[in-house]
Amino acid sequence: MFTGLIEDVGTVQSLERHGEQARLVTTAAFAGDLAVGDSVAVNGCCLTATARDATTATFDLLARTLELTSLGELATGSPVNLERALAANARLGGHFVQGHVDATGEILDLSPRGQDHRLEVSLPTGVQRYCVERGSLAVDGISLTIAEVLPASAVFWIIPHTFAATNLQAAAPGQRLNLEADLLAKYAEKLLAR
Repeated sequence: MFTGLIEDVGTVQSLERHGEQARLVTTAAFAGDLAVGDSVAVNGCCLTATARDATTATFDLLARTLELTSLGELATGSPVNLERALAANARLGGHFVQGHVDATGEILDLSPRGQDHRLEVSLPTGVQRYCVERGSLAVDGISLTIAEVLPASAVFWIIPHTFAATNLQAAAPGQRLNLEADLLAKYAEKLLAR
């Protein structure tokens, strides 16, 4: 479980394909504190650390992970949002994020508006039905508040701190981002369907 509050923006050192799978190595400010087996959200996708040293962490990506997320599009030098799993005694400053990516959406607009940035992301139908204005959506692992739900997209307003502390500072229209709908909305839908 994660909060969607990004701890570090790492830099991809390598993404090596091995058949239908891949191995990702990225820098991480907290790499020295990781243990093999720890969960880390990488661009919102929960991955298991399979190796680490003082400055980097290694993760194995299954074929299904590569299919459902944008992680297979990473290249050496790509910035990635990183967050360690939520500790039981920590504050929940964002929202409940599982790291189970539902789909990807494309950046339709990322433009400065005064000190803030307007971000518009396309929403697949399977994600859009869980989106409400002022609700939460994890976008590349970032807990964002939905400002507006449009027919096929959602708009977010990004404050300067979030823009500077995440990979959004290097993002551009056309780029795919990992999306995870709000867990509580999914459970509510399931309960109401009974």
